[in-house]
Amino acid sequence: MLGLDVCEFGGQVLELLWLTMCYRGLMADNKDLPIGEEEDERNLNYNPPAQKSLQEIQDLDKDDESLVKYKQTLLGTAPMTVSSGHNVQVTRLILLCDEAPGPIGFDLTGDLDALKWKCFTLKEGVNYRLKIHFKVNREIVAGLRYHHVTTRKGIIVDKASYMVGSYGPRAEEHEFLSPVDEAPKGMISRGQYQVKSRFIDDDKNVYLEWAWCFNIKKDWDE
Repeated sequence: MLGLDVCEFGGQVLELLWLTMCYRGLMADNKDLPIGEEEDERNLNYNPPAQKSLQEIQDLDKDDESLVKYKQTLLGTAPMTVSSGHNVQVTRLILLCDEAPGPIGFDLTGDLDALKWKCFTLKEGVNYRLKIHFKVNREIVAGLRYHHVTTRKGIIVDKASYMVGSYGPRAEEHEFLSPVDEAPKGMISRGQYQVKSRFIDDDKNVYLEWAWCFNIKKDWDE
């Protein structure tokens, strides 16, 4: 018979998995949720589960073969390593568009201030997705979220809030792919847009905030 700690651990893992799936459904239907954390939590009606360290989870019930295999499926088999810096490091943002003449994206490990002035071109009306690369270094992180607010001439024209999910540490980068979105189109929509992005978790840890911009044009090479 499983002990109390095992049941508690299993319940937390199942809760995280269930909430992750629920979040994806909710966010797909509510892509215009405000960027404010308080309003996000009110709409999602969500209370984060109690946090356990990775070491605590790995040490639970080592004699239970089925549970050990289950944890290895979720957390991997590599030994836990200690890295300096943030537990979560956001490394790259890439804009995926089948019609783009070349790759569009930028490195998020360098000078973030420079990104404010390095605008890329996006053809009006094209479909695109955002792909974010990030690493989890030490502990399991619950409820990662990506928010951004888009403005034009100081006026908010779009807000997006996506549930990224819960992840364990590993040497390789994780990837998050946003739902398909459509670029603005029409003569009035052409011009420069500013975006403020933020990567946070359920505990309100802000791992990265950055600003970037793009230009909507009639064609890629205009």
